[in-house]
Amino acid sequence: MKKILSDLFEYKVLTKEQAKEILIGIGTGKYSNSEIASFLTIYAMRSITVQELEGFRDGLLDLCLRVDLSAYDPIDVCGTGGDGKDTFNISTLSCFVVAGAGQRVAKHGNHGVSSLCGSSTILEYLGVKFTNESDRLERQIAEAGVCFLHAPLFHPAMKNVGPVRRELGVKTFFNMLGPMVNPASPQKQLVGVFSLELARLFAYLYQQTNKSFLVVHSLDGYDEVSLTGAFKAIGPHSEQLLTPANLGLETLAASQLHGGATVADSAAIFMNVLNDRATSAQKQAVLANAGMALYCANPMLSLVEAVAKARESLESKRALDCFNKLTSI
Repeated sequence: MKKILSDLFEYKVLTKEQAKEILIGIGTGKYSNSEIASFLTIYAMRSITVQELEGFRDGLLDLCLRVDLSAYDPIDVCGTGGDGKDTFNISTLSCFVVAGAGQRVAKHGNHGVSSLCGSSTILEYLGVKFTNESDRLERQIAEAGVCFLHAPLFHPAMKNVGPVRRELGVKTFFNMLGPMVNPASPQKQLVGVFSLELARLFAYLYQQTNKSFLVVHSLDGYDEVSLTGAFKAIGPHSEQLLTPANLGLETLAASQLHGGATVADSAAIFMNVLNDRATSAQKQAVLANAGMALYCANPMLSLVEAVAKARESLESKRALDCFNKLTSI
């Protein structure tokens, strides 16, 4: 690791193979916490190359406990996190709206590192029981339309890096990897990323696969469709600059999207959305992201039609029903 760190301090970059080897070394306990912290800090200070990101992804997938849910043709709706915007749990809520609209979801998530309340945090608080048992996951996705893949249960090798990430408390390249290493390898995916540079990296890597995907980034820095202004949406064959009006929705203020000061506050917002008692802004933000996911899963829909499907799922309480079923399994 000392040689690698010296090279990186001199602005050299890793090959795909080197990046994969180092990630596997981190996962198998080869390096000390201080070495891992130094390595992560370098990538918090400089851009990651496409070869490095690809190598890190492949290394983490090599160590991953896989689960086969391909029979359900699921989508993942996932953000990188790390945008520092302190929003409520928009993408997690969107998963239940998508499931309520009939598109099954295999959501990959974790506790927040640079935020108060990640997807695992909110779902655990609200009674969702995490599992890596394939039979139970299949029952969840079959009956509730959605299952949740709690990252530490599928990436056990990452226990070596978890304490370091928590102590650093800032986004690292593991934020970038999260959406890329869903253990179910869904062939449909809506990914929110925290920078335009990362959006292009993700799109390039996803274009090397057969996935139906959309990478979204709000130009004012959100890792989701925030409706606070224009946003980019990059798919397999297109790149669009969209506005809230393209979705038939309003432009929102950043203050309208803030999450709670505590997990309990966040949970209250979460359940208000599912019960269709949220503010108009909170509801629209969820509809925007759920609509983009439904559009990703079925590009024959128009954007406005996809948002309408999401609205029907939420207002009919089918999204709430999916959530209630998940918590009971």
